[in-house]
Amino acid sequence: MDTELARTFLAVVTAGNFVSAAERLHVTQSTVSTRIQSLETTLGRKLFVRNKGGTTLTPAGRHFQKHASTLVRTVEQARHDVGVAEGFRGSVTIGARFGLWEQFLVKLLPGLLREAPDISVRAEIALERELMQGLIEGHLDIGVMYTPESRPGLKVEHLFDERLVLASTNRRGKPEPGPGYVYVDWGPEFFAKHSASFPDFQGSALAANIGWLGLDHVLQNGGSGYFPLRLVRPHLPGRKLTIAAGAPEFRLSAYLVYPSDSDDGIVGSALTAIRGAAKTENRRSQR
Repeated sequence: MDTELARTFLAVVTAGNFVSAAERLHVTQSTVSTRIQSLETTLGRKLFVRNKGGTTLTPAGRHFQKHASTLVRTVEQARHDVGVAEGFRGSVTIGARFGLWEQFLVKLLPGLLREAPDISVRAEIALERELMQGLIEGHLDIGVMYTPESRPGLKVEHLFDERLVLASTNRRGKPEPGPGYVYVDWGPEFFAKHSASFPDFQGSALAANIGWLGLDHVLQNGGSGYFPLRLVRPHLPGRKLTIAAGAPEFRLSAYLVYPSDSDDGIVGSALTAIRGAAKTENRRSQR
């Protein structure tokens, strides 16, 4: 079977409709439709039901999903193995949000490379949607993220809880959003808790969906915002930032996502290293 058909099928599953899948694959909607029709003809079963809300999988589509994931992942793994640089016996690709690389994943890389010198590591940065797509299609071996989706063939494992604190460049700042406040979109759960804690908040002049962007802006221009204590901590001794006394804290869970058959071998070594780093982070966050 042409893996391009399986890849297109998985893109539609992830995107929820043919239009968004076409945008992700950088092809036309008619190309996506043609590929899905070809796949349905090959399998002799209808895989999707199209409606106003998008697409839903038929029972046959749900059964095929795990096989499509395995097929694409096998091909991608073959590409990994064939393309491994000379002198290495294998490779692992780890993807995560920028903020989870900074002060966390990037710290474990030296140890991982030292303990497994014959394994090459590819590090990628993306948001949750792209990370999940990479895992489903087999581009990624491991994903670290805040809001994973439950997908057949993938394991989701809790790593640690971030402590989101109100950090400010003003040591006398109030324990609430004020002038220069940057709203960072940490997801729907954060939005709900933030709204409940600050019912009079009407929005900020700057909003960001990536924490490091908001943090860098605050450090460069002054202001405040909610950021993981893990990222704020290095700026506390020099008094570049202070934690607003009396401000509520919020929790944000980080998760490890990987194929269910990957908890050994090359990928298993990386998973063990990440779990070890998460235990250390859990201890630090409780101080």
